Amino acid sequence: MSYKIKSRIWIECNEHVLLGEGRVQLLKAIDETGSLSKAAKTLNLSYKKAWGLLDSVNKSAKKPVTINSTGGKGGGGAELTAYGKSLITAFDEINQNCWEFLDKQLVKIENL
Repeated sequence: MSYKIKSRIWIECNEHVLLGEGRVQLLKAIDETGSLSKAAKTLNLSYKKAWGLLDSVNKSAKKPVTINSTGGKGGGGAELTAYGKSLITAFDEINQNCWEFLDKQLVKIENL
């Protein structure tokens, strides 16, 4: 038999989610598209849902994660701050380390 451990991690601050897989995907999509609206469409999220997730991240973070410009004739935009990019990198590293650790723990089940 082939076993696999399933798990999802998220990082909380004062009982509010700072980062999780969905929020990180949204931040990556903003970085790629330069727009919250375009990022939401890419991820099949409503703009309202995406805005709520981004607002939650920005309120829980130590520093601003994005720089937003309002829409208008030329359109608005959003870009990640250096801090926002470093949060993504840190989360991805933590997540990868978590998976590697859990994969090693399977030996405890497989050897029974």
